[in-house]
Amino acid sequence: MKKIWIFLATGAGLGFSPVASGTVGSVWGPLIVWAMQDLSLALYLVVCVVLTLVAIPICGEAEKILGKKDDGRIVADEYMTFPICMIGLPFVPWVVVLAFLSNRFFDIWKPPPARQLQAIKGGTGVVIDDVMACLYSLAFNHLIVWLAARYIAV
Repeated sequence: MKKIWIFLATGAGLGFSPVASGTVGSVWGPLIVWAMQDLSLALYLVVCVVLTLVAIPICGEAEKILGKKDDGRIVADEYMTFPICMIGLPFVPWVVVLAFLSNRFFDIWKPPPARQLQAIKGGTGVVIDDVMACLYSLAFNHLIVWLAARYIAV
């Protein structure tokens, strides 16, 4: 079972990247959104909640196995919450790139209360700061898409 937890938590091993493991492991996020792109908004939201709830035990178990709080090799929190930052947005290349970059920015910066929420123990603490980063990213992405539609007519 330990191998399965680590496989899922590390994004099939991408979390073992020696450089920017969180960013490398996040590449699964856009693929998940691609698979979700034809869902209704209601079903998309349900899947976002389910992915987030599933990420909690995955990250919590991996944290126990690896023996370190929010170990950098654990990336399920990044890729499983990524769909949140694409809620209500079109799956087009420039929006996906915007979402990916803004999500990474907010996840690394961790503006309040994201950094403080990270102190929560177990898988919840590993995942909740990423949920906050996704919410910041979601707001930013909607603003940029709205501005682009208004002023650039994309």
